[in-house]
Amino acid sequence: MSAITLPGLRSKRVGALRTSWIQAGRIRPGGYVLLLTTVGVLNLVGVVMVLSASSVSSLNSYGSAWYYFDRQLLWTVLGMVAFVAGSRIDYRRWRIFAVPLLLVSAVLLTVVLAPGIGIKVSGSRRWIGFGAWRFQPSEIAKLALLLFCADLLTRRQRELDNWRRVLVPVLLMFGVIAALVMLEPDMDSTLVLTIIVATVLIAGGIRVRHLVALASFVVVASAGLAMAAPYRRARMFAYLDPWKDKSNTGYQITQSLIAIGSGGLTGVGLGAGRSKWLFLPNAHTDFIFAVIGEELGLLGCTLVVLLFCAFAALGTRAALRAPDRYGMLVAAGITAWVVGQAVINIGAVVGLLPVSGIPLPFVSFGGSALVFTMAAAGILANIARQETPVRVAPGTKKSGRSGTRSGTRAAAPSGARSS
Repeated sequence: MSAITLPGLRSKRVGALRTSWIQAGRIRPGGYVLLLTTVGVLNLVGVVMVLSASSVSSLNSYGSAWYYFDRQLLWTVLGMVAFVAGSRIDYRRWRIFAVPLLLVSAVLLTVVLAPGIGIKVSGSRRWIGFGAWRFQPSEIAKLALLLFCADLLTRRQRELDNWRRVLVPVLLMFGVIAALVMLEPDMDSTLVLTIIVATVLIAGGIRVRHLVALASFVVVASAGLAMAAPYRRARMFAYLDPWKDKSNTGYQITQSLIAIGSGGLTGVGLGAGRSKWLFLPNAHTDFIFAVIGEELGLLGCTLVVLLFCAFAALGTRAALRAPDRYGMLVAAGITAWVVGQAVINIGAVVGLLPVSGIPLPFVSFGGSALVFTMAAAGILANIARQETPVRVAPGTKKSGRSGTRSGTRAAAPSGARSS
């Protein structure tokens, strides 16, 4: 009998999944549409600017001005697939993958340190792969650690006062992942991991005194790590006075500031920038915002900044209107992840922060970084799809704050919680 019924059950299950997938695609609240538009415009800006910023370097290294652009198009398509999958699959289903993903990322972060397996570039062993096909295990770790922390703080919501039951496991997993990332070495990714975990802990309601103690430790540890390695110490001194050694340690930031200053209000014109002619290092990756400032001027930079501000606002809206606590924590973590990376990148490019190796999300040339950021944005979009409308109870007035008005919340639309 089982041989007869099992195929039928499987067929029904596949049909149900297909139906729920289609229904999920039909749910398009305003927050989701705006988020989709924001991510789409950022990717469009990225593709155009990578073509402009990388053409000279690509021609010089590979004999074709289109090499990096072609790869960026490929990774963008893969990122779009990841975004669509993340936006259609119910975000709750990711809870069962939190621990397996964390274990996989820990294994990959260990493997990447092995000589002969991990690919070493500029003194750091951060990549696994072959030829042009490479990925960074630290990108998987960001998503895995976020899902793990959100799941733990959801399951142990009533034990938030017990730091042994909540903080210890979170800090233990964070410590292991952060230590492996630092061994690459990659302090910039470690900083992003810290931002993600800190955001989830704050949104999760951890006691203030515990947060203050953790913040103090992080500040001291970060300062110590920044000064421990010679190249990081040089970055710190260059940050304080980049013009003092503008031909050596301060070269990147001075060239970046020259490029941005040359753009003025409207820029010198798309494709007409001079900094990409091998003056500005990493013009199509870490310093692509400087090329935007030179070629599109203050107006182009303002557009990019406003897009990230919109992402922050829409991510916060999704978190406040999430159907449950887990969705709220995941949305908050993803928003902090993307916006935090953008702040660090732009801050370094304009000289407000020390130079970092963090790409500008959705815009910089990148492979695994773009794909996993798009996947995370897709999960955020799925949460935005299922936002819980706020209804004002009869006889009450709006308090003026989105998502915190008096009254009761309506149930999510039918089919919104299906994968």
